[in-house]
Amino acid sequence: MSNNAPIGVFDSGIGGLTVLKELIELMPRENYIYFGDTARIPYGPRPPEQIIEFMHEILNFFAQHKVKMAVVACNTMTVLGLEIARQQYPFALVGVNAGVDLALSISKNKKIGVIATQAAIASNKHAMAIQEKDKDAVVFPQACPQLVPLIESEHVEGIEIESAVTEYLLPMRQAGVDAVILACTHYPFVSPVIEKVVGQGVTLINPARETAIDAYHLLRQQDNLSTKNSGKVHICVSKDIEQAKKMAGFMLDVQQVDFKLVSLQG
Repeated sequence: MSNNAPIGVFDSGIGGLTVLKELIELMPRENYIYFGDTARIPYGPRPPEQIIEFMHEILNFFAQHKVKMAVVACNTMTVLGLEIARQQYPFALVGVNAGVDLALSISKNKKIGVIATQAAIASNKHAMAIQEKDKDAVVFPQACPQLVPLIESEHVEGIEIESAVTEYLLPMRQAGVDAVILACTHYPFVSPVIEKVVGQGVTLINPARETAIDAYHLLRQQDNLSTKNSGKVHICVSKDIEQAKKMAGFMLDVQQVDFKLVSLQG
């Protein structure tokens, strides 16, 4: 695979833009193709088999575009399908960094919250990874089914998102949690709301930066970093380009981005 081939980045919707932002800051000379499956979001309530099926449809789309790497900017797809997918495609795959090591290094009382989609919480992978590294750690997992639909519909502030965040996070604050892993790439969009609910003394772990660093290190190890790309960014969504442009504006300079509507069905 050419080292000047693009990097694919994908999510169930616009949440993965938080990872794309970090990738661009770390590797500005790379070309990127982002795919957000906005027509079928949210993935969290869906059966695992269906989520994995959607993941392979997206990866086949990237295979057609001859990417050199695909970054799974979705915790749900990372925990359910990454390991199997790594064996099936001709390009490198990087999943969302779980944020476990960072959370354990930051937490002073070993009480760690994890917020994610229903499917990611049901997999129990974050809790197992934390307790594998430190059996004295206490994990407080919480599925947050309202957050992704609210964020996708631009509710990143105001009473609706504050009410949902309070419902999910207030019990963690009351339990004395001092670190919370944002185990869904959508959640950094509402970090200020989460910080307001959990209060001072609680650190939010956003794995997007660590995910970008993981991708960089793998490309460097493979001697596959770009040598002459100009840093083009293409964002593809399966529904509602205008909505995607609005949400991308929170993370990127949209004047430098090409947007395209892409259907993977049929």
